[in-house]
Amino acid sequence: MAEPAAGEGRLWTVPELATFLGVPVATIYKWRTTGDGPTGLRIGRHLRYRESDVLAWLEIRRNVP
Repeated sequence: MAEPAAGEGRLWTVPELATFLGVPVATIYKWRTTGDGPTGLRIGRHLRYRESDVLAWLEIRRNVP
């Protein structure tokens, strides 16, 4: 299996992202349909999230009043 390019980090599954953010898995799927969550990637039938995208999304939220 190919290694991710430098700086891309690993890909998180939906349960991993939910655990990291401390929210239910259903919330991740809801955010996906409403466009409120981090950008997800569809890889075949699987949904994955780049660590860098999640951290960038959190940084933007940190600056929202």
